[in-house]
Amino acid sequence: MTSNLPEYIQFLLNEKPFPQATDKTKLVQTHISFVILAGDSVYKFKKPVDFGFLDFTTLEKRKYFCERELVLNRRLCPDIYQGLVTVNRDKGELNLNGSGEPEEYGILMRRMPEEKMMGNVIKSGQLTAKMLDDIVDVLVPFYQQADKAGAEFGTPEAVGVNVLENFAQTRDFIGTSALSQEQFARISSYSKDFLAGDDLFRQRIAQDKIRDCHGDLYSANICLADKVYIYDCIEFNERFRYTDVACDVAFLAMDLDFWQLEELSRHFIDRFIAVSGDDLGGMLNFYKCYRAYVRGKIGLFTADSPEIDQSGKDLALDQAGKYFQLALKYATAD
Repeated sequence: MTSNLPEYIQFLLNEKPFPQATDKTKLVQTHISFVILAGDSVYKFKKPVDFGFLDFTTLEKRKYFCERELVLNRRLCPDIYQGLVTVNRDKGELNLNGSGEPEEYGILMRRMPEEKMMGNVIKSGQLTAKMLDDIVDVLVPFYQQADKAGAEFGTPEAVGVNVLENFAQTRDFIGTSALSQEQFARISSYSKDFLAGDDLFRQRIAQDKIRDCHGDLYSANICLADKVYIYDCIEFNERFRYTDVACDVAFLAMDLDFWQLEELSRHFIDRFIAVSGDDLGGMLNFYKCYRAYVRGKIGLFTADSPEIDQSGKDLALDQAGKYFQLALKYATAD
């Protein structure tokens, strides 16, 4: 069923106007993107949505953020992000990268091997400590070379904007199968209490640990192929990407916890501390809680998206519930 999809996505799926030979195409959706897998290439388009923390509602904005996505992701993956693409309309007919006025903008990426995607490596039981060491060896110089963000991004007030926004945006979902009133109350109370402290945040600022980071560092955005590829950073909102390094690495540590790989999660953090010399300043548990709640929120948003079929909605809600359970575990940890 493609009738609930935008016309240009139906065109790409049905007409397959891709220059490379491909027998079939596959559509993958998130709450903010249409991703078309076509042979050795990936075509990614932004949905015209406004969640407050991002706004893709106009063609001009989608073009701008496509361009930003290319620039920012080439910091870690210059050989994956190939360029801007357009879907044009000429004399009433749609075409890809052809003549006529642009109807939509997207980006072209080189497709990575599915079996080497970190999520699939985890599911197959093949993730090793050595693989995590290789990730650390990519991350440490990346953070060291990353632009220093302004101190204002590291204050408890600034961090609180991101953290407290999550509670405002999920309040209407309390009582669903994914999020209970007790979970909401205890996680939000823990987060507010932590934010009320000032010293840890100030120490991180003084140590220059607030950097232009990745912003979305977890297994779905890592490929362990011939080398480590870390892609799909946050391009749509600087306050999510300009963050404490501890917040970035906490995301991947949380993700490993989510997959019940606590020992490997500890190894990843221990290795990062040893190589970087950054002890993460007592921030790890707080940022793990924050990241788990964000993933739960995204699951709720995905389940609420009209383009997602029922099986996709059910999966998104199930995963959201597991993330909220994990966030509660961090919030109630001794």
